[in-house]
Amino acid sequence: MPKDLRAVLRLLAGEPAAWRPFAGGTDLMVLFEAGKLPAGKYVSLWGLHELQGIDVATDAVTIGALTTYADVLRHPVLGSDFPLLCQAAEQTGGAATQNRGTLGGNIANASPAADSPPALLVYDAELELISARGSRRVPYDRFHAAYKTMDLAAGEIIKAIRLPRGRASWFQTYRKVGTRKAQAISKVCFAAAADLDGRVVRDIRIALGSVAPTPVRCLQAETALRGRILDDELASAAALALARDIAPIDDMRSTARYRMHVARNLLIQFLTETLPRRAG
Repeated sequence: MPKDLRAVLRLLAGEPAAWRPFAGGTDLMVLFEAGKLPAGKYVSLWGLHELQGIDVATDAVTIGALTTYADVLRHPVLGSDFPLLCQAAEQTGGAATQNRGTLGGNIANASPAADSPPALLVYDAELELISARGSRRVPYDRFHAAYKTMDLAAGEIIKAIRLPRGRASWFQTYRKVGTRKAQAISKVCFAAAADLDGRVVRDIRIALGSVAPTPVRCLQAETALRGRILDDELASAAALALARDIAPIDDMRSTARYRMHVARNLLIQFLTETLPRRAG
């Protein structure tokens, strides 16, 4: 448990393949209790002040990687400007997990079923990565390359998440579908936000979790919708385009067929019920 970020980066640079960083440890402890935690060297980032805090600027909000779900829920600007992230935080585990689990840890754990990534994709998040060599920024939609494979070099950790502002007026929705309503791993996680001009979709973001090896930004569906007038025919066309964006699988929690069906229904509901009602 190094005392500061510099000590952590020095440790990781000295033995980049030997040490595994962890933050709140909520996922790590599940593996430990199940007897599935690999033997090795683990370095705790918990308590490092350099990775904490939420900085609000005119153009963006920067969230330290050690920001917990509880921190997210308590922050007024995140609640007003980024409600999807707050809804994701609210539906992540129970109070104990929300008090200890961190946003940076949720990203670095790289589970395709994680709750916050779809919201981060909708908000065009950008990650600040840091190592002993320096820092760099990576658009979040390019961070996950494959299952548990990230654009994270040896000795590098997530320092912060940057969310550009300016979408508070967009119509937004977040839905998590699981086996039960509380403390369940998602079968499908859906996040979307749209900027409307009357009934015309001026711009839109759609993202899904648990339907591919990584969280997915649904670019094909967005292209099918952007600049078009909302109607039932458009919703059907977008649902067909969605099939080119996602690749659900059968696993112990659900089936590919169910996930595809639910993902399409959530998109259609957003386009035929939520948006028309709010557009007047």
